[in-house]
Amino acid sequence: MNQFKPYDIYGIIGYPLGHTMSPLIHTTSFQDYNIPAVLVAFPTPPEEIPNLFKSVRLLNIRGLCVTIPHKQTIIPYLDYVTDHVKKAGAANLVYWDGDKLCGDNTDIVGFMEPLRQKKLPADYKKVLLLGAGGAARAAVVGLQDLGYTDITVSDISKELPEALAKEFNLKIVDWEDRSKVEAQIIVNSTPLGMQGKFEDQTPYEQAWFKGKGLAYDIVYTPYNTKFRQEAEKAGWESISGREMFIGQANAQFKIWTGKELSQRAKQAVIDALAAK
Repeated sequence: MNQFKPYDIYGIIGYPLGHTMSPLIHTTSFQDYNIPAVLVAFPTPPEEIPNLFKSVRLLNIRGLCVTIPHKQTIIPYLDYVTDHVKKAGAANLVYWDGDKLCGDNTDIVGFMEPLRQKKLPADYKKVLLLGAGGAARAAVVGLQDLGYTDITVSDISKELPEALAKEFNLKIVDWEDRSKVEAQIIVNSTPLGMQGKFEDQTPYEQAWFKGKGLAYDIVYTPYNTKFRQEAEKAGWESISGREMFIGQANAQFKIWTGKELSQRAKQAVIDALAAK
């Protein structure tokens, strides 16, 4: 008689959580590797975070994906955080290492991996970063880890770029002057182009792309954002936020299980995003 093994529970926390792809991508991979585990959504209001972490320890929940607005506020509830969490000031993954509850930031690895795979020319040295919020922080840490030091940041807000520039030694340009910056890599970390009310907008117009370069959009729905369309019309290469999303999820799954996401799981997310 086979001994029954209870399923390990993983979760994703955020508020409001909305429609998240994390249960699909991780639970599908658990199934494909015959790992008795499931990832479920835990919509968690900010005031419930202390109780949630009591439950994580008491019920031995094996790991968490973390999204807005909890990436900063969970840090005090962890026993250990990685250097990436310290640099970005945010954690998007919780995992156990022995009896220690740990935090990591796989948004950084997810951002870096598509850039690594592109094997860009050595003269692609100058970066323009559009937006200065939480996604921008992960992008800056990833860019600097890859050796990019000439980074200019621009945002509609005046305060956000100043704080980011001071912390990471970046240049600042006013939002109105962003088209005047010389750059071979332009990263969109704003919500412009995202499905919904911003979908028909772009933070950068086709006429502003000069020479050759790479446009990297952190937005992953829709796949072909207006920003990427404008860049490609101007002869630039582009990277979709979908690649970053799958990359960060792959890094999460690897920390939890030691394995890569299954191909079926990756394709399931691609299909689900394409249907949006």
